[in-house]
Amino acid sequence: MKILVADDDLLLAELLRHKLMQNGYQVTHVADGQAAVDAAERDHPDLIVLDIMMPNLNGIEVLRQLMSMAETRNIPIIMLTARRKEEDVLQALQLGVEEYLVKPFSPDELLARLRKVLTSAKQYDRDDKPDAITG
Repeated sequence: MKILVADDDLLLAELLRHKLMQNGYQVTHVADGQAAVDAAERDHPDLIVLDIMMPNLNGIEVLRQLMSMAETRNIPIIMLTARRKEEDVLQALQLGVEEYLVKPFSPDELLARLRKVLTSAKQYDRDDKPDAITG
C-alpha cells in the first residue's frame, strides 16, 4: 500500500517514513501543499497523511483541491497537525478527512488509525462493487 506523507517538518516526516516502512507500507514524502496535490494526482496513493501548516498551499486548501477532483476525491486522508482549535477540526472533518490527530501524537496511534481507515476503505470498495454472480 502506498502512503503519501505531506508535512514540512523533515524530522517528523522521516519518523513517519521509518515507522510506516517498518510496517510494510511504501512511503512518499512531500514538504509543501502544491507538491502534495501533484503527488496525489500522479501517484494515486492509498492514503494521505496531511499537515495543515505547510508552504505554498496549506493543508485545508490541499484538502479542498483533492476533494474537488474525481481522480483524488476518494483517497482517504488523515490530518496530522498542531492545529487543535475546534473550528480547525470541524472544518477538516466537514471537508472530508477520515481522521484528525493533533501533534504531538503517538506513532503507534497513527498507525492504528491508518490501518482502520485503510480497512474501512477496502471494505467500502468491496461493498461498492457489483457482485460477479448477481451482476
